[in-house]
Amino acid sequence: MTPEQYVQDKTARSGSSFTTAFKFLTPPRRAAITAFYAFCREIDDVVDEVRDPGVAATKLAWWRTEVGHAYAGQPHHPVMQALMPHAPVYGIEATHLLAVIEGCEMDLSQNRYLDYPGLQRYCHLVAGVVGEVAAKIFGQTDPATTAYAHALGQAMQLTNIIRDVGEDARRGRIYLPISDLQRFDVKAHELLQRDAPWGYSERFTALMQFEAQRAHALYEQALGLLPPPDRRAQRPGLMMAAIYRTLLREIEASDFQVLHQRISLTPLRKVWIAMRTHWQWR
Repeated sequence: MTPEQYVQDKTARSGSSFTTAFKFLTPPRRAAITAFYAFCREIDDVVDEVRDPGVAATKLAWWRTEVGHAYAGQPHHPVMQALMPHAPVYGIEATHLLAVIEGCEMDLSQNRYLDYPGLQRYCHLVAGVVGEVAAKIFGQTDPATTAYAHALGQAMQLTNIIRDVGEDARRGRIYLPISDLQRFDVKAHELLQRDAPWGYSERFTALMQFEAQRAHALYEQALGLLPPPDRRAQRPGLMMAAIYRTLLREIEASDFQVLHQRISLTPLRKVWIAMRTHWQWR
């Protein structure tokens, strides 16, 4: 299996909404974003699939070393072998990859966040930086587009957090800030309750409405930050935004029934949203 086949398979198996937007890119850009996304999946899988935190930390340390080797011209892992030819073309720096690793390392040492600024730091590393690299690959020409990419990345990460509240709680992680839980009088143990009345209380619904509005505000902020000259090039990111925001609205329409299930959009619906967005921003 070639490195290119490896990253294609890794990305396809993820089932991510992102892959729908990748199909609208030119082959060189599609190859670059596929390799970069495969890298992000490799790092994320270390945290999600390795049960022993010590082993996971060792694996992430190996990835740090591998990034150094790759940028020194000696990549060993097929993901890095596939990614490195694109790095100088699209301005993908070692610091970008190390930031993603740093963000995932936070999951090994921190499973609660005191307040929203603390959560923002995490979202910046695991999503904002990813958005920044993606914007470069999509064809960024205006430096101001970086701010758009970071805001959009944070909006989508908040959407993920809202969608996965129950699943994350069962893994021992609560990303919703403690200050928000206290504000709405929601106890951490309630997030483990899959059935009414304990989990799905009015207090929980009010908390989730608050978090959803925060995410919507970030989507609006991101769209307002995107410079007009880059709108056409950034259509794949706008497709992702449309898909994720539709998902957020679907969660809202369900009255935030996210403790016992993972709400998602069908593949066909994702394609329709992507196509509609593609024509809207052409």
